[in-house]
Amino acid sequence: MVRKISPDLFYMALVTVCLAAISACKQPAQQQTVTPPGPAVKAILPQPFRYHKLIESSPGKYFDVYTWGRGKDSSGAYLILHSDSTGSHYSTTYGDLEGSVIDVYNTDMNMDGNPEILIESKAKDTTNHINIYAYEFKGGKGQKIDFPKLSTNTKKTYRGGDVFSIKEGNLVRQFPVYDGNGPDAKPTGKTKILQYGISDNTFTVKDISPVDSTKTSTSSASKPAGTTAVSAKSNDKPASSEKHTESKKKKKKTEEHTRKKKKHHRSEE
Repeated sequence: MVRKISPDLFYMALVTVCLAAISACKQPAQQQTVTPPGPAVKAILPQPFRYHKLIESSPGKYFDVYTWGRGKDSSGAYLILHSDSTGSHYSTTYGDLEGSVIDVYNTDMNMDGNPEILIESKAKDTTNHINIYAYEFKGGKGQKIDFPKLSTNTKKTYRGGDVFSIKEGNLVRQFPVYDGNGPDAKPTGKTKILQYGISDNTFTVKDISPVDSTKTSTSSASKPAGTTAVSAKSNDKPASSEKHTESKKKKKKTEEHTRKKKKHHRSEE
């Protein structure tokens, strides 16, 4: 049996619902508190791993570079895991590591389509020298390329402080130049810039250091002003005097010739 609701009760219920809705609309909306993002959390690697960097050389081709070792940070090993998901090729390359890794670079210096992985590590010694572990990956396998040592003359002025970067596909190395021996060596304010490339699986080195403007200005300043003008004048003097002497000789010769001609004419008379 269906019970009928009286019209008065229905209208009262409808009015109550409308008033509740209007009251809800007039109330200020609750403000949502936005929590600012915290600092990026660095992933903690499980022991014995110390460092990791993921590099994507091309779509589907990845290099996971790890360093690992227990004990002192001055020695350990590196591990390069190459994953080619498109060709389903996977390879592992590893070697001994001296020092701690600063950065890892991906290049193709000889532009042959084969990626090169360069691991930069800083050794802890008197000069904080830099080591570069370089590999070129052909067909998924890494082929090591020995990084060239500094020349004897460059070593005399080298005290570390290297900064590496990739510019126009080449590896560029910059470091301050020092003068002196041992702890007494002082920076000269100059910067040595070397550019590395790869040809026939061998590193090439080119010195692209800027020309020392100090030497140029010093050498030009050592010459007295107006030297060229003075030398030009001194060269002009002998030329003018020679010309004057030659004309004088010619005039004298002409006078002698005229004298002889007159004398000959008189003798005929």
